[in-house]
Parts: sequence; structure tokens; C-alpha cells
Amino acid sequence: MQHTIKIYLGATVAWCIQVFPAEAQQRVQPVHFSEVTITDHFWKPKQEKVATATLNACIIQTEEKSGRIRNFEKAGRRQGEKHEGIYYDDSDVYKAIEAMAYSLKNRPDAELERKADEWIDKIAAAQLPDGYLNTYYTLTDLKLRWTDMEKHEDYCAGHLIEAAVAYYNTTSKRKLLDVAIRFADHIDSTFRVANRPWVSGHQEIELALMKLYHLTREDRYLKLADWFLEQRGHGHGKGKIWDEWKDPKYCQDDVPVKQQKEITGHAVRAMYQYTGAADVASVTRDPGYLNAMTAVWEDVVYRNMYLTGGIGSSGHNEGFTDDYDLPNGAAYSETCASVGMVFWNQRMNSLTGDAKYIDVLERSLYNGALDGLSLGGDRFFYGNPLSSAGNNARSAWFGTACCPSNVARLVASVGDYIYGKSESRIWVNLFIGSNTDFRIGKTTVPLKMETNYPWEGNVRIRVTPAQKVKYALNLRIPGWATDTPVPGGLYNFAAAGNGKVEILLNGKPVNYEMDKGYAVIDRTWQNGDEIEVRLPMDVRQIRARKEVKADEDRIALQRGPIVYCVEGVDNAGEVWNLLVPANASFTTGTGRVLNEPVVTIQANLQVVKAAPDGLNIRTEPQTVTAIPYYTWANRERSPMQVWLPMKIKNIKIAE
Repeated sequence: MQHTIKIYLGATVAWCIQVFPAEAQQRVQPVHFSEVTITDHFWKPKQEKVATATLNACIIQTEEKSGRIRNFEKAGRRQGEKHEGIYYDDSDVYKAIEAMAYSLKNRPDAELERKADEWIDKIAAAQLPDGYLNTYYTLTDLKLRWTDMEKHEDYCAGHLIEAAVAYYNTTSKRKLLDVAIRFADHIDSTFRVANRPWVSGHQEIELALMKLYHLTREDRYLKLADWFLEQRGHGHGKGKIWDEWKDPKYCQDDVPVKQQKEITGHAVRAMYQYTGAADVASVTRDPGYLNAMTAVWEDVVYRNMYLTGGIGSSGHNEGFTDDYDLPNGAAYSETCASVGMVFWNQRMNSLTGDAKYIDVLERSLYNGALDGLSLGGDRFFYGNPLSSAGNNARSAWFGTACCPSNVARLVASVGDYIYGKSESRIWVNLFIGSNTDFRIGKTTVPLKMETNYPWEGNVRIRVTPAQKVKYALNLRIPGWATDTPVPGGLYNFAAAGNGKVEILLNGKPVNYEMDKGYAVIDRTWQNGDEIEVRLPMDVRQIRARKEVKADEDRIALQRGPIVYCVEGVDNAGEVWNLLVPANASFTTGTGRVLNEPVVTIQANLQVVKAAPDGLNIRTEPQTVTAIPYYTWANRERSPMQVWLPMKIKNIKIAE
């Protein structure tokens, strides 16, 4: 079925308003990556690395060192050839294309675009006449398709849709988009129209369908996304994963989505599900989704999130265990789950206009997710522990290779998360050097942001409308700048900060009102108006709630949005013999970790050593260097700690 991309009018909106009488639109609409040009000193070099080293690694691994592309070639030939690899490998091809799409916007590259088009041709050739597209079943037994809910057919379809939307937005080429539309229509007519129960073993299709809905304004995709969510919690789940785990909580299938109140099971599946639910709720304003998302979000952030914004403490289920169970060395904290936290928190911000969700998004982005990508761009972490005995190293690839392409597409699309808009408001969520245009009424408002964030706290925002125009500028004031490192009190600063937030308009202090974490400046703006935000960048000590036993009597260091760690390579090979005294002091300096310019912290701590008698221990002062957490494990293997002890228990310290 051929669809036309169109502005939404008439039937689509009418259906939403009729079924869901509340406001049928997002409170905050994110400004799309394709409308934002990144100029940032921190993120632009990382996008360059992704466009070259990371995508080169993805292409080599996908095309030459695995059967992923060969599977599409075989499926296109229809000659009964054997499938290679794992049944969900198609998804890695789609995520790589999505990352290519974002990178082509940031850094046009004719050769990369040709490679993407070459892959897209092979994908299109593999699609069956009825729209079905999955190389595993095409090359094994099509009679078994749509029989095992764990076989990731709809998961792969979701990543196809996301790639297609991204590639269309960058290049205006429809070929992959038409493939995705035909597959989405096949799924819709197979399940929703036939009312055939189906629970996705690995959520992803829901959020992808919402991207397709927002692009095409075809309400069947909104309805299908809602249908997938409504299938959960009714005992429909069947397949290997349900048989193995004997617990529907693993797949968030124990109760209906609108009744869910706590985070359970596999972290990545949960993040994708709740992103999809928030996406649907942003259009329908369904109070069931709104209430469930709020309750589950609080359970994650208040009781089950690492200081880095990572989630999922257990490798056993790649997800959640008990509240406050947050071990450091054994932390799973999958890169994909942190990427999912970015997705979900953006949608929650769109739903509510509350800056606390961007606070969490920023924490996950700069720490938990970014740690998954090496400074060279070609090595990766699957899990991201908060301490190491020195046996952790980044990998060139993985058998299950979801994380490399996932972090690649996140970094390449960071423009998606900077700004928001509504009818008479401009929202600045992240402080990333960039340019974009807003439309207020009939007036275009070009906006330029300049900053050396996260290393410095000064941010300049200049607007140049052709004529005077009235609107409200909403500037997020980060929680960490106002003595609230994370919402809910799971982590708190050990002492009050000395700095304060300053906001200037054209060099002079300006009056503003605070609303849900945003400084709101509502006025008539003119060409050349400049806002300057000055954020305090003190080194802060953080303590966890007493329920987090892994961090009892320990502190962590944070400066701005960046969580720090100590690594042996900077500290004579040792980090497990350090103590933080009550009078610890901190200074900062500029340095490099490999090729990465960073701000380091020099901490005056104590080092524990054996006393001369050999029977006791003593402490000596030592200046310790701390580096941003996302930069660790980029040099030689080395021990590392984020949480540093303040005392040694049950051991007498020699004076």
C-alpha cells in the first residue's frame, strides 16, 4: 500500500479528539535533529568519530565479519540458502543505517550514503510481496513466522521503521520508508485487524510506530502502537523466553501496562516499552498511561538508578532486582539501557514540560551511555560497572551487537534532545553549542547557542528574529546546580554548594519565574538579544541513601553533569587503598585522556599503607587525580572506583 507523507489534518486529529477528549498533542514538541546544526566543542568531535571510526567498525562487522548483510542477499535471491548468525541480527543492520542517516546530516559523505543505499537495495529485495521482512524466517521456515513471540520479528521491524524515518528525514529518499510502511501495514493487518493476540518478546515496535505516525500522520500506526501496549498483562505471552523465565515480569507482561507501578525484568525491554507508552500518551493524553509512567519512573529514579544514570544491576536477567540493590563492580548497567533512559526521559518531558526528566536524561547521556563508546570511537562496553579490579576492557564487537550501533545512533542524533517548542514557547533543555530556527506565529526566530559545557558553566544564547516577537524562553536550570543531583533523593550532595545560578539579558540581570525546573523569561524579543546563563561548576561530594548498602560510608565526585572516577593509571596503579577524609579538598585542572580534552579533579585524600610494624596500617596524605567516568578504560587495564570509602571498618588505623 502506497502512503503519502502529509501534514496532519482532519481524520487523524478528529479520531484522537473523539476517542481521547483531552489535549491531543504534546505539551513540548522536541525539535528534530534534522533542524539542528551542532557546533559544540564537546559533541561535534564525538559525532565526527561516530561518522568515521564507529560507523566504519559497524560496516566492517556487519558486512564483512558476519552474515548480516549476506542474509539479506540470500533472502533476496530466494534460493533456499542457510541463515547465518542469530535470529535478531537484522536489527543491527537497521540501527547502523539509522546512525548513518544522522551522521549524513551532521557530516555529508557521498561514500557513506552510497553504502547506505546499497544496503537499502538489498533490504528491499528481501521483502516478500505481502510486506513481511525477516531474514531469519525467510531463510529457515516461513510457515513458522509469527509463532514465537520471542523471536524478535516485531523488534527487528521496529528498528527498520526507525531507520527508515531517520533516512527519509535526512535524505528525502523514500525507498526504505516504503519498505517500512509495507511491513507495518502487514503487521497491522495480521494482528490488529484480525484481533489476534500477540505480546512482543522484546519491545521496540511501539516507539517505532509512533515515529512512523508522526511522520505520515496515518492514525493506523498510532492505533497499532496502542494495541501492542494493550496486549501485555493478559496472559497472551508465549514462547521460549516465557518458558525459560517462568515469570512474565521479565518481559513486563505480568500486569497491563496502565496498571504497572514498578520497574521489573529486562532493562532495555522496559525502557523501549515505556518510551512507546509515553509516546502514545503524548498524543492521546490517556490518563492510564500517564499515571503508570509516573509511578514506574519514580520507581526507577528513586530506588533503582545508578549515579551514572545507568540502570539494570543484574547480568542474570540483564535488568532489575530488588530496590536499592545497586552493586558497583557487578553492575550490569547495559549501554542500551542508558540509551533507553535518554529516549524515555525525553518523552516524559514532552508529556509534562517538567525539567526533572531532562535532568535524568542528561545524567544518562553524559555518563551511563557515553561510557559505552571508547574515545577512539571503535571499541565498546556492553555493561558499565562503577568499579573494577582492573580486569575490564572494551571490546571491538560483540556476538549480540546491539550496543555499538545503539550508542552510535544516540551520539549522532544528539540534536534531537537539545530544544523543544510549543505554540508560544521555546525550550532549551541541553546546553550544547548549536544553531536552529523556531517559528513563532509568522516570525522565524533563529537561535544560536555557544558554550564550553560541560567543562564550563557559561552558556550564551543569541536570537536574531527579523522583527520583534513575543514568546516565553524556557531555560532548564539543572537540578545539580540547585542542590538536587537527582529527583527523589536517592543521591544527595554531602554539603550545600557555594555557587548560584545567574541569568543575564544583554549583560544585565533579568527577572524570571521558575516553572517545573525552567527559568521562564516571557517578553518581546528583538534581533540581537542575548541571554547568558552562568552555572556553578564546583566539585561536589555525593552520598547515596543509607538503603544503598554498596555505597554505605562512601562518597562520589561530580562536577556539573559529569560523574568522576579514579583510575589506577593516574594514581600509581592503585585506587582501592584510598580514603576520603572529612577535610578533603579539591581543585580542578585541564588535561587529556588519550585525545580527549577534559577537566580533571585533584583530590587531597589519604592513602592506606602498612605500618612499619607490619601489624597495623597507617594513612598518609596523597593527591589523587579523578577523571570523567566516561573516559575510563581507554588506556591500559587498570583498577577503577566511582564510590570512594570515607573510613575503614573494623581495622585500627595507626596514627
